This record gives sequence, structure tokens and C-alpha cells, in this order.
Amino acid sequence: MTDPATQESYPVPDPTIVDPCPATVRNGQCPPDGFTNNHHQQAKTPSQPELFTTGQEMKITDSVEGEGLLESSMRLKPHEAQSYRKKALWVSWISIVVTLILAVAAFSKHLKYFDATLDVLSSVIVLWRYSNAAAVHSAHREYIACVVLGIVFVLSSLCILGKAIHDLATRVPPEVDDFLFSVSIVSGLTCAVLAVAKFMLGRVLTSRALITDGFNSLVGAIMGFSILISAEVFKHHTDVWFLDGTIGVLIGLIILAYGVKLLKDMVPRVRQTRNYERFE
Repeated sequence: MTDPATQESYPVPDPTIVDPCPATVRNGQCPPDGFTNNHHQQAKTPSQPELFTTGQEMKITDSVEGEGLLESSMRLKPHEAQSYRKKALWVSWISIVVTLILAVAAFSKHLKYFDATLDVLSSVIVLWRYSNAAAVHSAHREYIACVVLGIVFVLSSLCILGKAIHDLATRVPPEVDDFLFSVSIVSGLTCAVLAVAKFMLGRVLTSRALITDGFNSLVGAIMGFSILISAEVFKHHTDVWFLDGTIGVLIGLIILAYGVKLLKDMVPRVRQTRNYERFE
């Protein structure tokens, strides 16, 4: 038989005091049984979709642009991107043709529509932007187009401001005959439709150049209708001769501010992406 004293001298260790999870102790407590295994199984399950927070989405966008590609490269399939690129080209061509016709009609009446010239130039820049099918997602090409647009906006705003200030200084009243009335109506409606189309395409292609071109078409629509409004107000109140010139000054300042902001945002990005000429 076993000596009781021997059992007391060599006690059997209590299994309950053995730490089964020394690596996962938090605040002096072990997780429940099976937690560690379940935790590892959940972490390794590949079938669960990965959810991204807003911050993570921004990091993804930044990383894509850092590689010389726009965010549209993650959203659109290749055939979808090419389809929207062709639509952007068609809208730009339509914008150029229509604006040139309206500009010729306006110049025939000795009215210098600087906004018409600006609309043509901005559409030509968009044509260059999407002329290369392989560069539809190129961030570098996009930023170059935006820089050129910014320069054109600044120069055009100075012309618009100069004409508006001249009209205010010489007290030129707004005069609209039947022909100019028709031209202004067509110009305002056409530019409004083109602006909507450019905004929609610019959003899909994540193209600030297209959105800027749409903003320019919107300005053209406003200027087309502003002439009619100014002439109608002057017809009933001859002392409000300055309304057309004042609107011209405001529009010139808005275009100037937009152009300066565009240059401020895009010039650094052109430098950042100048080494990335990888197109999809």
C-alpha cells in the first residue's frame, strides 16, 4: 500500500491552475473556450467579403492615382471605358460645331462672345484628352488637360472682364433685335444641354477636364440668357443700363477664380505623375 505521508510530500498539481492560454491573456482573464480557434477560423475564412471604410477607400483612390491612373480604372470595365470615351468625343465635337456657328452669328452682329471662344477651346482640349484610346484612365494626361484649361480660363476671364468694364465705362446699353434674340435662345438652351451631358460623362469617367468643360458650357448658357434679361429690364427701366456689364464682370471673376483654383490643384499633380506613363 502507498504511504499516506508520501502522498502529502508529493502532492498532485491541480490541473485547474494550469494556464491553457498564456498568449491570449487580456487583463488577467482568458477568453472563453474555443475563442482562439474560432477567432483564427474567422480570420482565415476567404468567403467573407471585405468591407472598406471611407478612409480605406480614399487610400485606395490615392494609391491608384499615385500609379498614374484615375479612379475610373477601378470602376469601369475596358469596353465601358471606351464607350464613354467615344461619347465624350462626340459631345465635344457637337459642342465645337454648334458653338462655332453661334459665334459666327454673334460676331456678324459685332458682338464679341468671348465665352463662345472659351467653349471651343475647352472642347478642343477635351478632344486631345480622349484622342488616345489607351490613355482613357491616364491621370497625367488628365492633369495636363486641366492645367491648359486653367490657363485658358484665366486668359478668357481677362478678356471678358475687359469687355464688361469697357461697356460699363462707356455706358453701353444692351440691345437685342429679333435675330440676336433667336441666337441667344438657341445658345442658352444648347449650352445647357451640353453642360448636363458633360457633367454626367465627367462623373462617370472621373474626369475633371470634362466637368470643367461642362462648367464652361453652363457659363455660356447663363451669358446667353443674361443678355435677354438685361435687354428686357432696360426696355422697361432705362436707368438699369449697367445690368449686362455687371453680369459680365461677375462671370469674368467666377471664371478667373475657377481657373486659378484649377491651376493650383493640378500643377502639383502633373509633377507627381510625370513619371507615370502607364496606360490601360
